[in-house]
Amino acid sequence: MAEAEAMYRRALEGEEKAWGPEHTSTLNTVKNLGILYADQGKMAKAEAMYRRALEGKEKAWGSKHTSTLGTVNNLGILYKKQGKMVEAEAMYRRALKGKEKAWGPDHTSTLNTVNNLGVLYIDQGKMAEAEAMYRRALEGKEKAWGSEHTSTLETVNNLGILYKKQGKMAEAEA
Repeated sequence: MAEAEAMYRRALEGEEKAWGPEHTSTLNTVKNLGILYADQGKMAKAEAMYRRALEGKEKAWGSKHTSTLGTVNNLGILYKKQGKMVEAEAMYRRALKGKEKAWGPDHTSTLNTVNNLGVLYIDQGKMAEAEAMYRRALEGKEKAWGSEHTSTLETVNNLGILYKKQGKMAEAEA
């Protein structure tokens, strides 16, 4: 991790000099540094990098660009890890709305955000909302990838966890 951080910092410094702080290639390195910080548990640094990347991508590409929406989703994941559930939900909803418009409701990237919302809703105790998200994600993933794909099975497992938490043991077992 230390070596990775040093390389990202070196790349970032060079890109800022060569292309400037708001160039899209620079912003991708900023985002990658944010991911690394999140993996290291350096949440404040990760958030600062994600926010910088998001602001720059919004300027460069707009709020609905796929790269911008990916950074929005990353912020949602980070906020969830930090226990900032309101902020996480806002980011996931923003990413979902943008992905639905950009790619449609059944695109696999859209469905991954739907699944993320389901996970968040469980953490918030919103079981009905979580079930609706998981069912939507499962239906779409089965269409896109089939019933045996690992991403589909991840959502099946999430539904099992939800049913167990609700005391629906027969559904959880199935």
